[in-house]
Amino acid sequence: QVQVVESGGGLVQPGGSLRLSCAASGRIFRVEHMGWYRQAPGKEREVVASITTSGLATYADSVKGRFTVSRDNEKNALSLQMDSLKPEDTVDYYCDAQVFETASLSGLSWGPGTQVTVSS
Repeated sequence: QVQVVESGGGLVQPGGSLRLSCAASGRIFRVEHMGWYRQAPGKEREVVASITTSGLATYADSVKGRFTVSRDNEKNALSLQMDSLKPEDTVDYYCDAQVFETASLSGLSWGPGTQVTVSS
């Protein structure tokens, strides 16, 4: 069993910052891809940022220059530093991780999500 849990969401004023964290635990041989996604009501889930084990990060155009993704491979942890937040960033954020439970057995695990609200 693998669990992925996010934390760090909350209420922040426009222009403010939040830091989201995500951790994978359980039966883990190694973790490959990790990423952050968000989903607004009635819309499809979209990628916000993702990062490889070597640290290569990619971002959605809407967050480039404002958000920074990082990971700690030893702790199977992922973070998202969100700066210059806008009201349109208000949405639930989800973390995913491609977890190998053995050398050849892998699956994609999702966390339950954390809510971010940007409002004055």
